[in-house]
Amino acid sequence: MLRLKAFRPTTDKIVKIQLHPTHPWMVTADDSDRVSVWNWEHRQLVYELKAGGVDERRLVGAKLEKLAEGETESKGKPTEAIRGGSVKQVNFYDDDVRFWQLWHNRSAAAEAPTAVHTSSFSSPAPSTKGRHFLVICCLNKAIFLDLVTMRGRDVPKQELDNKSLLCMEFLYRTGVGDGPLVAFGASDGVIRVLSMMTWKLVRRYTGGHKGSISCLMSFMAASGEALLVSGASDGLLIIWSADHGQDSRELVPKLSLKAHDGGVVAVELSRVMGGAPQLITIGADKTLAIWDTVSFKELRRIKPVPKLACHSVASWCHPRAPNLDILTCVKDSHIWAIEHPTYSALTRPLCELTSVIPPQALAPNKKLRVYCMVAHTLQPHLVATGTNIGVIICEFDARSLPPVAPLPTPPDNREHSAIFVIERELKLLNFQLNNSANPSLGNNSSLSETGRPKGDFFEPLPVKQGKKHISTPVPHDSYSVLSVSSSGKYLAIVWPDIPYFSVYKASDWSIVDSGSARLLAWDTCRDRFAILESALPPRIPIIPKGSSSKRAKEAAAAQAAAAAAAAASTASVQVRILLDDGTSNILMRSVGARSEPVIGLHGGALLGVAYRTSRRVSPIAATAISTIQSMPLSGYGSSGLSSFTTYDDGFSSHRPPTEAAPQNFQLYSWETFQPVGGLLPQPEWTAWDQTVEYCAFAYQQYIVISSLRPQYRYLGDVAIPYATSAVWHRRQLFVATPTTIEIVFVDAGVAQIDIETRKMKEEQKMKEAQARAVVEHGELALITVEGPQSAKEERITLRPPMLQVVRLASFQHAPSVPPFLTLPKQSRVDGDDSWMVTEEKKAGEVAVGGGGVSVAVTRFPMEQKRPVGPLVVVGVRDGVLWLIDRYMCAHALSLSHPGIRCRCLAAYGDAVSAVKWASRLGREHHDDLAQFMLGMGYATEALHLPGISKRLEFDLAMKSNDLKRALHCLLTMSNSRDIGNDGTPGLGLNDILNLSDKKQDKLSDKKQDIVEGVQGIVKFAKEFLELIDAADATAQSEIAREALKRLAAAGSVKGALEGHELRGLALRLANHGELTRLSSLVNNLITLGLGREAAFAGAVLGDNALMEKAWQDTGMLAEAVLHAHAHGRPTLKNLVQAWNQVLQREIEPTPSQKTDAAAAFLASLEEPKLTSLADAGKKPPIEILPPGMMSLNAPISIQKKPASAAQNSQQPPGKPLALEAPPTTTAAPEGATQQPESTPASVSDPLPSESTSDSTPAPVAAPPQPESGETTVDDGAPTSTPASDGDPNVNGEAVQAASTGNPAPPEVPPSPVAEVSETTVPNPTTVPSPTTVPASDPLI
Repeated sequence: MLRLKAFRPTTDKIVKIQLHPTHPWMVTADDSDRVSVWNWEHRQLVYELKAGGVDERRLVGAKLEKLAEGETESKGKPTEAIRGGSVKQVNFYDDDVRFWQLWHNRSAAAEAPTAVHTSSFSSPAPSTKGRHFLVICCLNKAIFLDLVTMRGRDVPKQELDNKSLLCMEFLYRTGVGDGPLVAFGASDGVIRVLSMMTWKLVRRYTGGHKGSISCLMSFMAASGEALLVSGASDGLLIIWSADHGQDSRELVPKLSLKAHDGGVVAVELSRVMGGAPQLITIGADKTLAIWDTVSFKELRRIKPVPKLACHSVASWCHPRAPNLDILTCVKDSHIWAIEHPTYSALTRPLCELTSVIPPQALAPNKKLRVYCMVAHTLQPHLVATGTNIGVIICEFDARSLPPVAPLPTPPDNREHSAIFVIERELKLLNFQLNNSANPSLGNNSSLSETGRPKGDFFEPLPVKQGKKHISTPVPHDSYSVLSVSSSGKYLAIVWPDIPYFSVYKASDWSIVDSGSARLLAWDTCRDRFAILESALPPRIPIIPKGSSSKRAKEAAAAQAAAAAAAAASTASVQVRILLDDGTSNILMRSVGARSEPVIGLHGGALLGVAYRTSRRVSPIAATAISTIQSMPLSGYGSSGLSSFTTYDDGFSSHRPPTEAAPQNFQLYSWETFQPVGGLLPQPEWTAWDQTVEYCAFAYQQYIVISSLRPQYRYLGDVAIPYATSAVWHRRQLFVATPTTIEIVFVDAGVAQIDIETRKMKEEQKMKEAQARAVVEHGELALITVEGPQSAKEERITLRPPMLQVVRLASFQHAPSVPPFLTLPKQSRVDGDDSWMVTEEKKAGEVAVGGGGVSVAVTRFPMEQKRPVGPLVVVGVRDGVLWLIDRYMCAHALSLSHPGIRCRCLAAYGDAVSAVKWASRLGREHHDDLAQFMLGMGYATEALHLPGISKRLEFDLAMKSNDLKRALHCLLTMSNSRDIGNDGTPGLGLNDILNLSDKKQDKLSDKKQDIVEGVQGIVKFAKEFLELIDAADATAQSEIAREALKRLAAAGSVKGALEGHELRGLALRLANHGELTRLSSLVNNLITLGLGREAAFAGAVLGDNALMEKAWQDTGMLAEAVLHAHAHGRPTLKNLVQAWNQVLQREIEPTPSQKTDAAAAFLASLEEPKLTSLADAGKKPPIEILPPGMMSLNAPISIQKKPASAAQNSQQPPGKPLALEAPPTTTAAPEGATQQPESTPASVSDPLPSESTSDSTPAPVAAPPQPESGETTVDDGAPTSTPASDGDPNVNGEAVQAASTGNPAPPEVPPSPVAEVSETTVPNPTTVPSPTTVPASDPLI
């Protein structure tokens, strides 16, 4: 629970320290007056300067700046050259500091019962224009340094009456013309106020102090009056009015109090729940005093640490330590906390800093001493201390939440309630929106009411709330955890430090169960809970102030560890159920059979149990880990003895960074108490959807989100670090972190398991319906009449899961962008040296659309202000997100910005209302919203958004199966409505290329439109093909035909479409029987070298000559020869000769490769020996023939007649002629193209099979292929090229056909074949390559 957040070692003592409220910046000053600004989150030094003396870098920079601006050397000494003297105070000043200081003062004053409540918190106007000032108060001057531009302004004490400056404070309620004001307390007891706009002294506070002023603080009284309090070395505490409506330069004190002997050291404002704010002062007399701000009477005076004076004090409010309200430090190694300051006022050590820091940071004989301390104003779990060895930032249990639990709101009730514990009593918090007309339910003025920023801030929604006593005492006042059962009937309270638990019935707040337990978890489906029983509560020894010896500490630590181990070993997880009569019954005495101690319970649809794992770090590893300064050091604070080390919960934040997360988290079923799944890393918390559809497991740096139905499925993780709690609201997860409020919109998408589950459910429903019908009507009910069914097939597309994170609120003054990017634009006015500032449009500006509807200009709203401190997320009620803070105040965050509202409605399941609300969102953001709705599964509803682009409209129409609209979008995008009709004039590539030169081209306007249309179709060819496939799959042939018409028109232009697009187009044209358009496509296919596709088109058209031309022109001579031989074409001889010539050229050696004589001689030795030159001419030329062909010299005309006769005689009676007959029947192409196009193999199979064997069995004269392959050794290589082209069915179908047509084929004459085998033996691999197209080429 206590860990080291950051540590920065220094050699000098750190004497001054301050934290920035919103940025991770810390400014420190050491005792040698060196000021450093450090980013504690990233461990980086932002800026460093020597403030006490003269900083040479700043002096040189100031001189260069003056030279750049054209100024001559000034006569006087520059202010940067003045020695600063000792640093008295350091602070940040910007709009964030200003806003949160004012908010803090305002909220503390509003707690008082007599407080003057105004309608809403009016935010101050921005004053620093995005700049971040570092303000250093030195003895001789004040330095204002802009951390954005690194420019500084030094104000010497001569401009402030030449008095030494000792302290400073910013005044917030200022006049209009003054700008930001800063008050300086001086050595003469006078407070002087400086304007940061004019850099002049504007007023003085005089007549109060006799000594030098040591501290200043501004605050607001319960009456609403702004006050300034000052403490001085004379021991007086003086109250001044800080309302500067009157223009007076000399102001006198309102009230003077004698506070401390020896002088006041520091003053702090404390917010009191349900009462007026209090002042806390510490003095040199070692006392701490508490003052009421209404009567200004002293409430309590104590000595926190005997014999030591306090030097720092901080008001604190942490839910893990509900009774510790004040932190203070003396010059020792502790942070001290005061328990019940106005009652018992016990001082306890909050933590021992020696146990937190890395072991080697402190020298063996050196003692740690604290010199200053500050608590983070907005994140109370962070406390920074300046010591003699460096800066230590401790984190105190950032995950603990306020002791409050929301109760379910009854229907028809606008008032919501939550139950909380305070000072041993249960109380009820009632809250609701204050305005009569709910701003978020959809009236037209909603955006202007809640979405319009005033200044640069969103006004918070007005909340009406009240606290009510229910007269139910609770037994303990220590840290408590509240939780409500799933039905809302029962409230459970656990006090982990006691340990004890009680379960109350919400109707009458009576106790129904109680006992000893440290952890409790509810089931989300029924009123049952699991507890971690604890037989022996661990006792934590408190170390008295005197015994600081090492042995005593080690002995106490060992005693505490032994007690904790004994308690943990006897603890068991027990499950109990609450029945309707209010009785509690034990269901299971011990869940899980594991022997490890249980350290965590997480409720939900499944019970999660975390076990302690043995984690041992060797001293060497510990030293190595702790030397890494760039990582958060953890795991060393476990042995400290204080209120924050009572119990090690084993979370990842305690482990050293090099250790992997242990698998120590097991889920169990609430029904069977058996383990579900394997071990997981332990989450910090879990959140389960009420409908048990989603769950979220939070880890230190991210949140894992999973879907639970139909089975567990990991959806993804979102990088939201250090999340403290979350609430599901349908598909929205509202997450609170220490600095932000985020919404995660979640959708599981559609996975394969979802489709299978849906099919199984439909089948089960059909079986049940059949069983019912059989029971009612007997076996006759199963008789069905087959009829024409025109049911469309519904396409279920897979959809990936969607996670979108939107930041709803943060501490930042403006959106999280670098400040120099948000500076206003400046333009120089002509003829004038002054700069005129032109304001940009406000980030949340509201425009007025048609019909007077307010339209938001931005995609998302500006980040709203996150309430301070740890928060309990109540959830969405009345259309706003409710949160409850540590002071039991309810806060409402608006969800009415259309960008958020539409998403919330869509995630809730009301997509129709989301589309209606989209009319209030600027149309330029409709695409973004449509993408979100598509991810949520609302493609059909997203089509109704008026501002979506055509490209997105096409995608949405395709997803929602609205193919008619998709076609219209495609025609509009491609500008091709008039393309594809029969009367379109022809176009060529030159027409498109020469379109720009209109004088030479002289195209008509119509032709020009056609050219633009073709260009558009080419651009969207892929979308056209997708649309055609979708239309084919859903039997919408008209839409497919319209799209095909346009695509074919573009395909007829040479060079327009790419090869794969032409292939797909050819296949789809054949599928639809568009033969006329297919014929105009063939020449383009041949031009691109797509022989197979062109031949297929020729086969579909029934044009054998076209098929041969396609093969011949693309170099596929083997296919052309086989086809001509199979069909007895007269061109067979010419084709065989051409094919053999190609093969001959491949085999013949190229003389250019042999250049020198030696290589030629060696090659001649490898050649077959020739006896004479005459024998060289007798070398037979290559001759590869199709099966059954005798020789090239033999006449082949005799083969054609038998072949054609064989075709006519062997033709089966029911099979039409597809190749030789005119193209009247399309049975063959349709049968060939009905296969799906998704796999290349299935598409490429039928292409040559149509041309070779499908339409005609085989000629009788042609012997079967296998025998020719068996007889000839190397003849198989060239003749099997179609099979090697990825067409394996060609030869197979030819073989089957031949075997049926000719059962006993004759032997092949061997003489020419033998020659072929001899000649082709030397180069068997080079033969098939030139005649083939690679088999891996897909058609599409």
